[in-house]
Amino acid sequence: MLEHKKTSSKITMVISGLLLLLLFVLPLWNIKLEAPQYPIPLGMDIYIHKFADEEPHDIKNINLLNHYVGMKEIPEFIPEFNIFPAVIIAMSILAVIVGLIGKHKLFLAWLILMAILCTAGLVDFYMWEHDYGHNLNPHAILKFTNPDGTPMGFQPPVFGTKHILNFVAHSYPASGGIALFLSMILAFAAYRLGFEGAREEQSKSS
Repeated sequence: MLEHKKTSSKITMVISGLLLLLLFVLPLWNIKLEAPQYPIPLGMDIYIHKFADEEPHDIKNINLLNHYVGMKEIPEFIPEFNIFPAVIIAMSILAVIVGLIGKHKLFLAWLILMAILCTAGLVDFYMWEHDYGHNLNPHAILKFTNPDGTPMGFQPPVFGTKHILNFVAHSYPASGGIALFLSMILAFAAYRLGFEGAREEQSKSS
């Protein structure tokens, strides 16, 4: 039973690391815009290395809408697209290495590091959205203000649903984001198995 837990812990940790590689083919996040004039919502998938249309020409149509209120166009490239793939590869390799080593404390350290990196990514995502939705062209065709007279912002939510004029914006993890979350769950499961195995081993030796 003890050896089974140790082996299961190692395998689970290795699978956790390999699961991260799905982020190279699956979108991490999805932003969708619903409005009466669009029977099919406009959507954008965010990968770790690119932005992509959910349906053909969605990003082009979103940029056209943004132009009227003075928002920037969604770029084809941002600096993070150089950083995120390297981070995912490094964390995947690290997970496999610590999985093969089999020390449950290293599993926990990996999980904490991944949580810190995910938090940093969400903060970066928020800052990018804030600039995107508030740094508007003062010469925009359409201008909207809040009740206090300040310019209205058009920042989509980082997570959840938000009403912006006649649009409803949705922002949620996509399949790659779910894979990332599952990777972290597996890492915690690997830690628990390793912890229980170490405790049983200590009990037998005492």
